[in-house]
Amino acid sequence: MAVDFTRLAAQLVVKQQEGLYRSRRIIDSAQGVDIIVDGKPVLNFCSNDYLGLANHPAVVKAFQQGAERYGVGSGSAHLICGHSSAHHALEEELAEFTGRSRALLFSTGYMANLGVISALVGRADSVFEDRLNHASLLDGGLLSGAKFKRYAHADMEHLQARLQTAAGNKLIVTDGVFSMDGDVAPLPAIVKTANQNQAWLMVDDAHGLGVLGKQGAGLVRQFGLSQDDVPVLMGTLGKAFGTFGAFVAGSEILIETLIQQARTYIYTTAMPPATAEATRASLQLVIADDWRREKLNELVNHFRIGATQLGLTLMDSTTAIQPILIGDSQQAVQLSNGLLDAGFLVSAIRPPTVPEGSARLRVTFSASHKIEQVDRLLSALDGLKL
Repeated sequence: MAVDFTRLAAQLVVKQQEGLYRSRRIIDSAQGVDIIVDGKPVLNFCSNDYLGLANHPAVVKAFQQGAERYGVGSGSAHLICGHSSAHHALEEELAEFTGRSRALLFSTGYMANLGVISALVGRADSVFEDRLNHASLLDGGLLSGAKFKRYAHADMEHLQARLQTAAGNKLIVTDGVFSMDGDVAPLPAIVKTANQNQAWLMVDDAHGLGVLGKQGAGLVRQFGLSQDDVPVLMGTLGKAFGTFGAFVAGSEILIETLIQQARTYIYTTAMPPATAEATRASLQLVIADDWRREKLNELVNHFRIGATQLGLTLMDSTTAIQPILIGDSQQAVQLSNGLLDAGFLVSAIRPPTVPEGSARLRVTFSASHKIEQVDRLLSALDGLKL
């Protein structure tokens, strides 16, 4: 008997009609500012390669040398025979970089968030999440089995009210930089609220590490917060670091707990050792190259001034993520396609990734961009008559 997917087909048609259908584009070049998309050269304004390290010669060389030494695959999970000296060295260097006792590598940020939350809380506990948290954080909270409570975006009064009725272990979870809005969490206020309610705090600083704080050590460091203030820090390696994977940093007890209990760490193959070696090289560039962060800030400021002069509706962001609010999903897709026709790759972000009625063009910047390229993007946006 043939499987009947009629209902699924109907759902796909509805998504197309509502402007919510997702499609992949084929990239036929190295990641960077100038890329080939579906056979066409374009300027890339939607990558998370914030520091321009994904194709840096030193990072590429470290990856090649790592592959020559370790081969391609890690062969197993970290707890079987997949934990190489490259992995271990990277964990130690990430711990030092973030000012924490230890760090633990995960294969992806999504897996890290699912694994950490489910390892720390369960049915008798409560997890509290910012309404605009990344999907991986929301899924982690839901899948943990803990009582799942969302609070209004960056609203400490609402969070406080939620916490007062909670039982068991209490875990507050927030993004550092919100990936679709570009604004930052009010971490000092969240730390204060967590301490007042004997709650643990987890910060996903995927879009802050490498970009914010002294030597790129992230939003937590920028606010001058310690491991005691933010006991659970998650970071990804596929954004400002330009490689792949993720890590969690914190105390000895936290890391040992995750090794014993985080199922997404225990039951998956370790990242390739060559990727760990590439990330070690990238980390040194992140620490040393302050000019990349300075350049990024210059580009962002230049764009915001120009976009404001054009009357575009920007969001409250000073980071490399600069969304232009459109509202209607189909209009956002049409504008994204118009930019692509003009030679610019800018993603249209639509529900359910963002709330209904808040579709947007998500413009992101890299230290590899030039001011004249930003001006060209602004001219193209002006030509679309947003």
